[in-house]
Amino acid sequence: MSHITASIQLVLLLTLSGILSLKTIQFGFCSADHSVGCIDIERKALLKLKQGLTDPSDRLSSWVGEDCCKWSSVGCNNITGHVNRLDLRNRYSDGLDYSGAIVSAFGFGGEINPSLLVLKDLVYLDLSMNNFGGVQLPSFIGSLEKLKYLDLSSASFGGIIPPNLGNLSGLLYLDLSNNIVEPIENDLRWLATLSSLKYLNLEGVNLAKTTSYWLPTVNMLPSLVELHLPFCGPSILPLTLPSINFTSLLVLDLSSNYFNSTIPPWLFNLTEREMLDLTDNSLTGKLPDSLGYLKSLRYLKLPDNSFQGSIPKSIGNLTSLEEFYLGWNQMSGIIPESLWELSSLVSLDVYGNTWQGAITEAHFAKLGGLRKVSIGNNSPNISLVFNISYDWIPPFKLRFLYIRSCQLGPKFPTWLRNQTELTTMVLRNAGISDTIPDLFWQLDLQLDNLDIANNHLSGRVPNSLRFSYSSTVDLTSNRFEGPLPLWSSNITWLHLRDNLFSGPIPHNIGQVMPNLTYLDISTNSLSGSIPMSFGNLSQLAFMFISNNHLSGEIPHFWNNIPLLFIVDMSDNSLSSTIPGSLGSLTLLMFLILSSNNFSGEVPSFKNCTYLNILDLGDNKFSGPILASIGESMPCLKILSLRSNSFTGSIPLTLCGLPTLHILDLSHYNLSENIPHCIGNIPANSGNLGWIETLDLSMSKLSGSIPQSMVSLTFLNHLNLSYNNMFGKIPTGNQFQTFVDSSIYETTPVLAGVHYQLVAKTMKKHLKFQVEMEKRMMTLNLKSYNSSSW
Repeated sequence: MSHITASIQLVLLLTLSGILSLKTIQFGFCSADHSVGCIDIERKALLKLKQGLTDPSDRLSSWVGEDCCKWSSVGCNNITGHVNRLDLRNRYSDGLDYSGAIVSAFGFGGEINPSLLVLKDLVYLDLSMNNFGGVQLPSFIGSLEKLKYLDLSSASFGGIIPPNLGNLSGLLYLDLSNNIVEPIENDLRWLATLSSLKYLNLEGVNLAKTTSYWLPTVNMLPSLVELHLPFCGPSILPLTLPSINFTSLLVLDLSSNYFNSTIPPWLFNLTEREMLDLTDNSLTGKLPDSLGYLKSLRYLKLPDNSFQGSIPKSIGNLTSLEEFYLGWNQMSGIIPESLWELSSLVSLDVYGNTWQGAITEAHFAKLGGLRKVSIGNNSPNISLVFNISYDWIPPFKLRFLYIRSCQLGPKFPTWLRNQTELTTMVLRNAGISDTIPDLFWQLDLQLDNLDIANNHLSGRVPNSLRFSYSSTVDLTSNRFEGPLPLWSSNITWLHLRDNLFSGPIPHNIGQVMPNLTYLDISTNSLSGSIPMSFGNLSQLAFMFISNNHLSGEIPHFWNNIPLLFIVDMSDNSLSSTIPGSLGSLTLLMFLILSSNNFSGEVPSFKNCTYLNILDLGDNKFSGPILASIGESMPCLKILSLRSNSFTGSIPLTLCGLPTLHILDLSHYNLSENIPHCIGNIPANSGNLGWIETLDLSMSKLSGSIPQSMVSLTFLNHLNLSYNNMFGKIPTGNQFQTFVDSSIYETTPVLAGVHYQLVAKTMKKHLKFQVEMEKRMMTLNLKSYNSSSW
């Protein structure tokens, strides 16, 4: 899409060049060779415009002196001296993703002064990539009747789109995308009057109220070459169009509108089109054979829909196709032979479907220009097989290779030996049971994503690999052995879970890889202590070092890692007390320290107000349970303090945990009764109303079971066995569903027959729930932070 957009913009600019008598458009231009000075009234109009703008980066510092034609961002007619171009685009954002920080630091703000109306010869106006803070999109722009080019995109304009923009009958280029304007009502007739328009971008403009009127209106633009309407939300994609007037259309982008319909047949009558983007629209049905009519297509984007069936054989008619995206649909069957005849293909993405059959080297014989391949799905099941000979030499040089849940093995694919331009390589769950040959490690690749997880790869991993900035490495669930590898400081996500790495964690890991955001080295055979250099990982948000043989004390470096969301050090042999600085992690959501040898009293976590999981079970903690747990953790879902040496009573503050789902206080020396506040919902707004699992077994509790517990209507698992309780068992609600008397085993005088998951099963259930919560939270936070870091 970007290639076509650039070419069309070039055509437009060449058209404009005849009007503007200018060769190029670039930031900071000035018409140094003009023969007539600027018109004084226009100079004053520009100064009024400047006065109304905030200019944090002083971009208009050149707007001084008598000749405004020499000012940056201003263009004049060389003969008349009239200002005919004003380019105030925030050029600091060029080449970067749209960034609010960049716009705030360098973008214009304030208001657009109506003095612009003095510039009656203005042909080109660009105010894009600025921050006008939601002010009304200026309606007087519709009076600049000579405008040919108008770009107001990503400038934070608000209000309504003024209908008098329809007065700009000579407009060739209009971009109003990514503002915060109000939804357009049914009347779009102003748009239909722009009969000369070649480029239209309304991305993010709410068209939900235009129902079926938007398409007939756009269809009245006979000169339109490029149309972008992503994220506009028109609720209907009309299936019929009596006549097609926008026959000049080369680019059509209707992505992310969630039409929830089939592909309308009229789309295939636009046979000269070069790009079609229907990404993320909930489109259904099969891809029709008429797809083959679009023989001029170069870019076809259909991912994130609900298409079914197989790829039509007519895909082979699209001989100019360079990029084909069909990922994340519900398609199946065998990929047709005709697809592999498309010799112009550069990008092929059919990931997220269920393809079957076999792919051989013969399929790639004509694809010498291929640079991107993405195929497979997230299922653990493998239905697509690569039958590639050991000595095959591919005709292409890939930059992006993503193969998941396809059978590549059992041998490591040696055809990778000539793929020296790879930046992304994913061979996940590919059935490879082999060592990685030295020829791969010696390729000297500059990777930004290496994912070979969920295979049976073995051997040692060298330290010689190079990585690009902000890269990801995932070697999860293999049989790699030897010491942990130390790679580039560019790595931010490092997954080495479930391997056979052994020895100590490298003492200098924090110095060598200081930019780590995600570190998972759990389920290995690592030993020794936690290195102090962890304190250098100031960007770390996820720390998984569980299920190893680590020992010694937890170092005092936590104040240096303030961004931590998840800390899991469970199932090791760590000892001594927990440093109080762990309680300084104000963003902490999961803290899992279970199954170690920690002792002493638990420090205060009152500053960790976002905690979802606190698991301190199976240690040697002593002293009372902190009342602050219930007072300062409103988000807590899972609390496990099982198998410790806590003393005293259950604090009443635990009843104030409104979102608690699992409470495990089993196997230690509590005293007194079960607090009556548990389940007593009217008396307290929290009162564990969402509790699903409650284990108080073997805790030396006495007294009776509070009748208020019948209010725990979500309770599925209850264990009160091996206590000193007496009296009648409450009846009603969930208590009627417990049918195994062993729930109260060795609890004297209690009557009734109830259900119980025994202690071992309860512990497995707890571990399972913690793991599920951890995985879900990790996925959510990874998704969020990958877009914000």
